[in-house]
Amino acid sequence: MENEVQFGALTDVGRQRDHNEDNFLVDRKLGLFVVCDGMGGHAAGEVASALCVRTFHEEVKKERDLIDDYEAGKTGAERVSKQALISMLEFAVNRASSRVHAEAVKDPKKRGMGTTLASVLFAGAQAFITYVGDSRIYLLRDDLLEQLSEDHTVYNELVKRKKMPREQVERLAQRNAITRAVGVYEHAQADTLVLDLLAGDRLLLCSDGLSGYFEEDREALGRMLMAPDVNLAVRAMIDAANAAGGSDNITAVVVAVGDPATRDENRARTLQLKREILARMPLFRALNDREILRVLQVTDVVGYANGERVINEGEKGEELFIVLSGKVKVSRGEAELASLEAGDHFGEMALVRSQPRSATVVSDGASELMVIRRADFFEILRKEHQLAVKLLWQFLGVLSERLADTNRELGAAREELLAEDISDAIFEEEDDDENRKTLVIPPPDPS
Repeated sequence: MENEVQFGALTDVGRQRDHNEDNFLVDRKLGLFVVCDGMGGHAAGEVASALCVRTFHEEVKKERDLIDDYEAGKTGAERVSKQALISMLEFAVNRASSRVHAEAVKDPKKRGMGTTLASVLFAGAQAFITYVGDSRIYLLRDDLLEQLSEDHTVYNELVKRKKMPREQVERLAQRNAITRAVGVYEHAQADTLVLDLLAGDRLLLCSDGLSGYFEEDREALGRMLMAPDVNLAVRAMIDAANAAGGSDNITAVVVAVGDPATRDENRARTLQLKREILARMPLFRALNDREILRVLQVTDVVGYANGERVINEGEKGEELFIVLSGKVKVSRGEAELASLEAGDHFGEMALVRSQPRSATVVSDGASELMVIRRADFFEILRKEHQLAVKLLWQFLGVLSERLADTNRELGAAREELLAEDISDAIFEEEDDDENRKTLVIPPPDPS
């Protein structure tokens, strides 16, 4: 990891505060980068952020072997899944929250202190993102700046849940109050995301003392982040926030991943294709960019050879398959039903019901399929309630369309069955013996 990234980090008290409640950490060997923004009177915010950074770092360091095994791609009993690393990070957040909360309980002057947390752990070709509160994480890729984290604020929660119109929320005095923090309670709920990295990517972790000045001008933030020297990029962002008023402490950590000249373009195209295909599917069409990334983190890509069976009719399964490249043939019994190409999908009912497959699917030539498993899908539904509502609503829409198609097919079949059969008219015969005439041919004259 230390040979693959460059970083720049800086914190500043700003122009209107007399002490700095922000803290950051850089552990290049571990591949861990953290920004915390403390809150609380009597310097309690500074205590909270420092204690959170230290505890979170200690807990992640304890699991160095787990991270190494994941990076090594261990298999069998030693295999480490993405979910194992996510769970480790969530545990580290809760340990930090417990420590900060316990410190606040001991000192009445520190009651209610807490801190935000924004963290990136690099492991293999992925970045494991963890965040609580309104400190942000951005991704700069191909000159496009994207916010990966989601603010845990009153404003964002009300807008996201459509509790009231955006214009009305903007007039609330407490709209910027955070709804989640580390240390205010013994436990803290962190959000996580796993990002597939490409050479040339840049990640920015920052407190709201920086991001707050660029809400209406993300392009300016992106331009500063593009500076070839990451240290100059950090300095430029801090100076810009101070020039705009410096009303809060300002902290920025920039991490540049690899050399853009070494980017694997095939992998880059595959990552973009996966994202585009998911966004086009009816099941995921209502999701925003961050939610698409959340689904992608539980999506694997599996290659199949020509003629290799993907699923068998009558067998139970638990995966949704999406064709990424190549083709597959769908058949039932001896009858071929369809040929599916890139962007097509099958097996989605297996995500919500355990039932036998209704058809056999075989790879038609070499193919690559994206796979989402039921257990991972359920994990998203349990953790991301807003996302769960969208997914289940889209599922309902897909099922309704299928039911409507089935009803149309049954209706057409019923009309065919009820239609008058006039085929007998072609061979019309009189069944009445009295009306039936017989032609008698006399025998030939013997003379």
